[in-house]
Amino acid sequence: MKRIGPPRNSWGAQSDLVSLTRVEIPTRNVEFQAKPQNLQIDLSSCALMIIDMQNDFCSPRGWLASIGVSVDEPNSIIESVGQVADALRNNDVPIIWLNWGNRPDRSNLPPGVVHVYNPDGNSVGIGDELPGTNSKVLEKGSWSSAIVDLLKPASSDLFVDKYRMSGFFDTPLDSILRNLAVKTILFAGVNVDQCVLATLMDAASLGYDVILLEDCCATTSPRYCVEATHYNVAQCFGFVANSKHLIKSL
Repeated sequence: MKRIGPPRNSWGAQSDLVSLTRVEIPTRNVEFQAKPQNLQIDLSSCALMIIDMQNDFCSPRGWLASIGVSVDEPNSIIESVGQVADALRNNDVPIIWLNWGNRPDRSNLPPGVVHVYNPDGNSVGIGDELPGTNSKVLEKGSWSSAIVDLLKPASSDLFVDKYRMSGFFDTPLDSILRNLAVKTILFAGVNVDQCVLATLMDAASLGYDVILLEDCCATTSPRYCVEATHYNVAQCFGFVANSKHLIKSL
């Protein structure tokens, strides 16, 4: 009987019979420290989602830096993100890179999204040319939207473009996660109080278990935004953990 469909969500098929039974994935439980309670998770149903670790948000030559925003905080987590990605990838946990990758024509963006980043209509906003480069801000396929050089995705990793704060809106992200049989999502990336939090909240609303890896998330916002995000995640949506405790448990 031949399997058809994604490996983790496939049917069996032959000429006279279709089996709707899925391939059983062995449980692989690990335990580690977290807030508000310690956790036991099943690696076989987990994914790591890395959000917006791209040049425009992290590089000193990128968009945020060009408008005077310090990218020190986003850069401070690169090593931790790379380490947890390697550790989980080596344990067969899917790695999903969720980046802002805008259409060149910006035709799917309402004015409210454009205004946030170009409030006077004359600033350098989404899709505009980044000064000193030939790149367009956050445009799909451009240097601006590319993952920073110090992070090295693997050929087995998955890539999803987004166009809002939440990676679930108007994207195939939910379908991909369900075909991967994912129930628990580990979150890393920037900005923790914006795109990371918005995506995490939507994930929780869709029924996924959500864990924020605090040492793998950063923001260019004030420190109190980080504290409020950690509080709200642990209080209302899921759990906050440190990647070093997770890696140790592996």
